[in-house]
Amino acid sequence: MNIRCILLRHGQSAWNKENRFTGWEDVPLSPLGIEEAKMAGQLLKNHGIAPQIAFTSYLQRAIKTLWLALENCEQMHIPVQKTWRLNEKHYGVLQGLNKAETAAKYGEEQVLLWRRGYSVRPPELESEDSRHPRNQAKYAGIAASDLPGSESLADTLDRMLPFWNSTIVPSFKNHHTILIAAHGNSLRGIVQHLKGMNEEEILALNIPTGIPYLFELSPDGQYISDRYLIEEDELNRRMEEVKNQGKAH
Repeated sequence: MNIRCILLRHGQSAWNKENRFTGWEDVPLSPLGIEEAKMAGQLLKNHGIAPQIAFTSYLQRAIKTLWLALENCEQMHIPVQKTWRLNEKHYGVLQGLNKAETAAKYGEEQVLLWRRGYSVRPPELESEDSRHPRNQAKYAGIAASDLPGSESLADTLDRMLPFWNSTIVPSFKNHHTILIAAHGNSLRGIVQHLKGMNEEEILALNIPTGIPYLFELSPDGQYISDRYLIEEDELNRRMEEVKNQGKAH
């Protein structure tokens, strides 16, 4: 039996609304984000998709999105596993800064590379900084050497893939419908891995908030097809919104 793997970027967060770099900062969903998460669950229900197991990050905007989506597709009983390896890309010292203002200061091309580039890391947080994950209680059980002060997409993929291979793919043996509620860049890493995208293609990939992205995979996790559970015109509008966040207005 083929596998259905649903990727769900969390609903709009408070800092998404303010167009700020968020990364590992643990900000809540906005009121719109709560509604997006509920609608994501309703879309799954309307398409007859009932997740059997779910995975999410350590960040509340993804966890809350997952809760609301599962509630609205009536699947709150399923097992859920949280991992820091599905966290958003760490944006280093950019976290909290307005994207448009940062683009005006450093240029849109540089901000695009910091946001979407495959191998470019934003400026790094010092390890003594209170915002560094090494100094946050939720990451106390993780080796300090594994916790970043900044990441590129390649770094995000490198820390996400071991979990994909060791935990998510083996779950396909017992579950044929998987839901992963995570973040724009951790999900971009999964998409790149599944579809074999090159650096130029991944640079142009924008995943909108709160819309289930359905992949059909072979039993061993090989890509077959993908589609969003939303009309194409609305999808294109939402993708364009994400693309424009890094422009100097």
